[in-house]
Amino acid sequence: MQELSKLTWKGAADWFVGAPLQVVVVVLIALVARWVLLRSISRTVQVTLARADARRAQEPGRARRAIASATGAAHERHRQRTLTMGSLLRSTVTFVVALITILTVMGIVGINLAPVLATAGVGGVALGFGAQSLVKDFLSGIFMILEDQYGVGDVVDTGEAIGTVEEVSLRVTRLRDGQGVVWYIRNGEIVRIGNKSQGWSTAVVDLPVAYSENLEKVIPLIRDVVHRLDEDEAWQDKLLEEPQVVGVESMTGSVITIRVLAKTAPEQQYGISREIRERVKAAFDENGIKAPVMTPFGPGPVGGR
Repeated sequence: MQELSKLTWKGAADWFVGAPLQVVVVVLIALVARWVLLRSISRTVQVTLARADARRAQEPGRARRAIASATGAAHERHRQRTLTMGSLLRSTVTFVVALITILTVMGIVGINLAPVLATAGVGGVALGFGAQSLVKDFLSGIFMILEDQYGVGDVVDTGEAIGTVEEVSLRVTRLRDGQGVVWYIRNGEIVRIGNKSQGWSTAVVDLPVAYSENLEKVIPLIRDVVHRLDEDEAWQDKLLEEPQVVGVESMTGSVITIRVLAKTAPEQQYGISREIRERVKAAFDENGIKAPVMTPFGPGPVGGR
């Protein structure tokens, strides 16, 4: 009763103008900060998606169509993962801003925050020492997804293993190599990543012929074969441009090796290589082009003698 008797209208007005007004100001600042951060996250997501679209748009018309046909689903998957990551970051920002605002308001109204802050400090130190690698893995996973480095179905080289990505989480990446072995790789331990499923691939085909063959006949024949392959509608979605016969790659004993390079849609280089070899083999047989003579000790003597 004595405390109430000491309360005056001026004191009540000063209290009302002080603490409640400060609470209102803190809440307004929190709302503005949250709006700015959420806008920055949305802008980052938009820029990431725009860069991916611009990278694809830089390809020539035929290349763009072939890549879209081969990896359209993959690009849509990357887009969805980027949007999901943006949603996760927005939720995290909202939680952090709300927590800071609540603690600030508690301090304004006179609640003792020392025990709360002491507990949080001890917990933060324990987390810092005990979960450094975990935090590193999560941060690496966030940036990996934002930068659209790889996704499920891509063939990647992580330095530790090469295989097809089966699952991507914020902490680990799971992939399966060519022998069927499943690898679990922490995102924070990936120093470099090579993605064989993005953009385009190159098929390198080396065609050996006998040293005695006339290259003025052989090379135009190979060019005709790859030209007809390029015009075949069945391969239009796999070849980004007409394969190039770059010429003689090497001469060893009785063997002359002619190299062909073909720019293909992602992961289509193996099928293109096999098709070129099959067609060139048929053309060689039809035109009497001889393969080099091979012995158990390597290529035979020049001219097959």
